[in-house]
Amino acid sequence: MPITHRAAVLGDPIDHSYSPAIHNAGYRAAGMNDWHYDRIRCNAEELADVVGGADPCFQGFSVTMPGKFAALDFADEVSERARLIGSANTLVRRDSDWFADNTDGDGVLGALREIDCTNAPRGRAVVVGAGGTARPALWALSQLGVNHVTVVARSERAYDIEPLAAALGMEFVWVTFDVPNLADIAGNADVLVSTVPSAAIESVAGYLARAPKILDVIYNPWPTPLVKAAERGGTQAVGGLSMLLHQAVGQFEQFTGRTPDVEAMRAALPN
Repeated sequence: MPITHRAAVLGDPIDHSYSPAIHNAGYRAAGMNDWHYDRIRCNAEELADVVGGADPCFQGFSVTMPGKFAALDFADEVSERARLIGSANTLVRRDSDWFADNTDGDGVLGALREIDCTNAPRGRAVVVGAGGTARPALWALSQLGVNHVTVVARSERAYDIEPLAAALGMEFVWVTFDVPNLADIAGNADVLVSTVPSAAIESVAGYLARAPKILDVIYNPWPTPLVKAAERGGTQAVGGLSMLLHQAVGQFEQFTGRTPDVEAMRAALPN
């Protein structure tokens, strides 16, 4: 059957992306043999030309770094959550226009559901890192009822995400990795989301692993030092491949208008 509908992930570098495997598995499971998903190397400066010049058969694009801010700027229409988060990982063709959304928060929520984290009874969370992934993590945590977030980060750049926390109704506290009571901060939270490379937190992984539920968005190498520490202490933890899967589910639905077979998509990921 000829390919009449296409989608792709944009980023630089991009060869490592698992998104084609995930989406194409979803197409196959749904019998959508006229759909195909690919990867396209594209930096932020190139994004407008790549998307604006895309063949009409392209129904949507997933966007990874470094193009998430450019995707938001390029779009004709933007979802409320993408506008609030300040970046977009999803571009959907709507007739002659492009709609931007951010499903990364869905990825966080879906991953946390896998470890039975569906609410925050104490209203407290820890986010490790203050970069781009921390923003959708904050949005997701607000959906769980978090109203107090402690951001663990090396520098005062953590305050860059304080306005988002305020907009989400969260009390915001910044601490450094060498704060004396780091283990207590983690232990008093409902959930911890780490968004930084493994090497950055290896020395404090044992303290952070005191949190009762943990999402480490890193998935290579796996398991991460944080997840290993969590497992030693009997703490439930989940990794970045689960987040990648669940953010792709929302994109699949927006690109195709259909509900995917999530388990078929999951089976396309490495064990």
